[in-house]
Amino acid sequence: MSTFRLCIISILVVTTSFVAHSQARETPKTESPIGAAVQQDNFFPQVKFETSMGDIVIELSRAKAPVTVNNFLTYVKEEGYDNTLFHRIIAGYIVQGGAYTTDFTERKSNYKIINESGNGLKNEAYSIAMARMSDPHSAKRQFFFNMKDNDNLDPGRRWGYTVFGSVIEGKEVLDAISLVDTRVNPEIGFPDTPVENVVLKRAIIMPEPVFD
Repeated sequence: MSTFRLCIISILVVTTSFVAHSQARETPKTESPIGAAVQQDNFFPQVKFETSMGDIVIELSRAKAPVTVNNFLTYVKEEGYDNTLFHRIIAGYIVQGGAYTTDFTERKSNYKIINESGNGLKNEAYSIAMARMSDPHSAKRQFFFNMKDNDNLDPGRRWGYTVFGSVIEGKEVLDAISLVDTRVNPEIGFPDTPVENVVLKRAIIMPEPVFD
């Protein structure tokens, strides 16, 4: 076989491999039409969490994190957070939820979204942020509440974790949730899992405020 032909085959193999790899990667989304249609002129929509330990009201910052907020509102609108667990709780650090039903079945996720951690919002106490994997643009549906000022989760030389709102009512409820007894779940091996389930029974979009 000629040297020229070997070169052409090598180029084709490399090109095919690159295309296949590119197609395998999931491109993060920047649009969530369902969430974007929710109170579309309201830069600070509010959502109430009815939990098994009381109610929590969150004010979202669409002005700072539009992609993240609209993605979150899509799950709320589709009742995707109803009857899910706060499955990871570390006292003095975070309360995480949004993905698993009460029998630890994982709920279906829509898609990855872009990381908006550089929006100026900090992972301060009582803020809500998106959970993700090591890939900075891998957040889908899981969220967490910061139970202290977690500066290590803010962006710096590396991508941070996107803050997209904060608790405006029910901080005492969140405090109580953060202090429940936890363990390594013996059935699925999850660490920091509450001994007794803490359930997000319903997530409700609050009425848009009316100003005179």
